[in-house]
Amino acid sequence: MEVKEFIISFLQDFVNILGEMSPYLLLGFFFAGLLYAFMPRNKIERYFSQNSFKSSFYAAMFGVPLPLCSCGVIPTGTALYRNGASKGGTVSFLISTPQTGVDSILATFSLLGLPFAIIRPVAALITGITGGVITSKFTSAEESSIVNSEEANRENKTIKQKVFDVFHYGFVEFIQDISKWLVVGLVLAAIISALIPNNFFELLNLPPILQMLMILVVSIPLYICATGTIPLAAILILKGISPGAAFVLLMAGPATNAATITMIGKVMGKKALFSYLGTIIAGALLFGMIIDYALPIEWFTSIANSHLYHHHNETIGWLQISSGILMAALIINGYVQRHLSLKKNKSQNINKINNTVMEVKTIKVDGMTCNHCKANVETNLEKLSFIDKAEVNLAEKSVTLQGDNIDVAKAKELVESLGYKPL
Repeated sequence: MEVKEFIISFLQDFVNILGEMSPYLLLGFFFAGLLYAFMPRNKIERYFSQNSFKSSFYAAMFGVPLPLCSCGVIPTGTALYRNGASKGGTVSFLISTPQTGVDSILATFSLLGLPFAIIRPVAALITGITGGVITSKFTSAEESSIVNSEEANRENKTIKQKVFDVFHYGFVEFIQDISKWLVVGLVLAAIISALIPNNFFELLNLPPILQMLMILVVSIPLYICATGTIPLAAILILKGISPGAAFVLLMAGPATNAATITMIGKVMGKKALFSYLGTIIAGALLFGMIIDYALPIEWFTSIANSHLYHHHNETIGWLQISSGILMAALIINGYVQRHLSLKKNKSQNINKINNTVMEVKTIKVDGMTCNHCKANVETNLEKLSFIDKAEVNLAEKSVTLQGDNIDVAKAKELVESLGYKPL
């Protein structure tokens, strides 16, 4: 394939896939904002510390629709555990939440069809509950007295403030968190579509179970959000991979990654980590085999083929074009807003340091990647008696602390307990 031909094919596939997903993504982002603004999360958390089945069930039910990216679930899960959730409830949340969400369910329907869109949250719910119950049986529950003041403050907001949160979170903060991995998924899907011949995996003639194992090995350390896996899965099906193997990517890709594995092992111990990994691996293979061996293959291949196979010769509609343009504009706006916010915060911190009589310390922290990381680190540090203000700079991977007689060692100890690495 010539370079010019590849570039044209790549751009066509990128635009077409983005156009197909964008209307559903935009609707999903709106629902994500609604959940963030109106779901009484601080009241729900108390159910996470009940008996093994109840805590796992409530955590999975809460986690399945929650729009959290793969990186955002790490600090949120750690905060739940520190706020009194059982190990079983926390593991259930960590398994079920990153696999799906309102945004990814709608986007799954857009590219992969209704069967995938139904099975995906069902698998997340079942594996979440199973992993939580297993973890509860093999580990002892631990509780903490820390209360998440960020969530409590959200409950005191007016309707006007909550409506603002719907749009600001759904179309600014959440997009900031997932845009990187969404773009990565779209780019990889377009590259695979342009380079690899159709039915490539069928020509390899590998049995479905072997395809699943190959995808599983790649997916476990992979760091990509639930939405970012969708275009990859759709293109792989188009290239001949089994639908069950594609589902393994949809399930294991978002649910496991190196950062989450490290955090669970550090915060909750090896038994919880083995329960977490074992449940996801077994669940991904089980549901993959159900799809490949027990259900009609046409359920899982016809939609992806109809959406993507003929796009080189078809013109996408006005809805896809306008939604794609809006989606691209929102992604760009997210990066611009983050840059302006960091610049503003840096300027304000300099002014505060120059005008304050309080002690100011700055520590470097590795592993903070999204707005949920920022909120959890700041909220928990400000609960320490010697810290009045904590300000995270994601770009510089630093936290500026203001207070009296700041104990840097204790601050670092708290940060490490949240799953991050103070330097």
